[in-house]
Amino acid sequence: MSVESLDSSNSPNGAASPKAALTSEPDSPKDVEERLQEEKRIRLKVDLRLCTIAGLLCSLNLLDSGIISSASVTSMLHDLGLDQGNRYSVSILIFTVASVCFQLPATLAVRILGPRIFFACITVSFGLITLCTAFIHTWKEMILMRVLLGISMSGIYPGLALLISSWYRREELQLRFAFLQCGEVIVLATGGIVNFGLNHLHGQGGLKGWQWMFLVQGLTACVIGVATFWWMVDFPERSDQSFHFLSKEEARIATARIQRDRGDVIPAPITTKEILRHFLDLKIYGFAASFFLLNLVSTSLSYFLPIILQSGMGFSTNKSILLSAPPYYYAVIPVVLSSLVGDKYRLRGPVIVFNSLCLIAGFIMLGFADHVTVRYVGTYLATGAYISNWAALNGYLASNITGQWKRAVTAAAVTACNGLGGVAGSFIVRQPEAPRYLTAIWVSIGSHIFIIGIVAAFSIFFYIANSKQIKGRKIIEETEGFRYTY
Repeated sequence: MSVESLDSSNSPNGAASPKAALTSEPDSPKDVEERLQEEKRIRLKVDLRLCTIAGLLCSLNLLDSGIISSASVTSMLHDLGLDQGNRYSVSILIFTVASVCFQLPATLAVRILGPRIFFACITVSFGLITLCTAFIHTWKEMILMRVLLGISMSGIYPGLALLISSWYRREELQLRFAFLQCGEVIVLATGGIVNFGLNHLHGQGGLKGWQWMFLVQGLTACVIGVATFWWMVDFPERSDQSFHFLSKEEARIATARIQRDRGDVIPAPITTKEILRHFLDLKIYGFAASFFLLNLVSTSLSYFLPIILQSGMGFSTNKSILLSAPPYYYAVIPVVLSSLVGDKYRLRGPVIVFNSLCLIAGFIMLGFADHVTVRYVGTYLATGAYISNWAALNGYLASNITGQWKRAVTAAAVTACNGLGGVAGSFIVRQPEAPRYLTAIWVSIGSHIFIIGIVAAFSIFFYIANSKQIKGRKIIEETEGFRYTY
């Protein structure tokens, strides 16, 4: 549950005091209604402009996993020597390690360089590296490409999370993260179908099917990267400088509504001390651990689902590629529904717990059912649940952290641990354990039991802190009137 924060305060982070708000001239009901209608119109403009491009860019990470997972059931592993030992898992691991190492500086760069320049550059870089991967010949070259790809993509997730959380009030956030996930999974699912078609070009132009996958989707990413420079929007206080977006008056209104919610629109001057002090907040580590546990599952499913379908359920190469798409289309339904409930009733923890229980049920079906149809349905439940929890956890985090630099540090820290979860997740699907993959099943179930435990601990802590704030004995997040959402 949650309680709206009071209007801003003259606290150290720049909010207006409730006292000042009380002494100001109150708005008439007609003025309030007009203001709310104008804010709703501006919010729709932000949705149409920001959430669309953010969903596309967010899909790049899953697009990469979609390409390499689809290619893994073609001749690629044999052609590059990735079928020996753990080389395929290492190629996934090294991508994540490179990404984790660069996430904090990349996230800070979003604020310093501005979203338009930053996201355009890294998207074009992603496209060029993906395109070049089509022409490699050895597993060592694949490792090099994966390192470069990890570096180029290191700022996408944390940078977009920071930008989205800067534009919306706390009770609006989970649905917007759900929009990101919808765009992401639709692109991934469609990419699986596209890969199915591209694999049929095997031998055309002297290229193999997997080479066509990297070539076509690399070129597509380059085009998206060029468009990003004009499509992407800046942070609210600089949004009037975006290409054909908000006027100065609209930017002022958009900034004011966020300032009323949590009072942190304008960032404090950046210093090393300002960045490092936020690492003393233990909440960051709880959120980071949750994302680590979540990505254990998302990595194992997104990178290995075609392999599980082929080796674990007996489908052919092309059917494995094709059947890996529908669970992601299905995931749009639970992620939107759970986010609507979470934002409408300002619930975060209960939604995460429900999604976690659905995932556990899905993995039980996948690991212990005898009928292939039941096992395949289990992939739907598991995929829908972990994608829904990505939106829910991001909403949970963004609703309970204030301050521009603190959100940047938190976004980088949780994305880094999300990446480390990917490192672990790349090794839990073990080929010798086909068709049951019991290590992956038990690790995935256990990880979400731990997530439920973390949510329970947070709920107790937030309840106690809010009770103290109501009695005037505590200021939360250095912001007058702020209360945790749980």
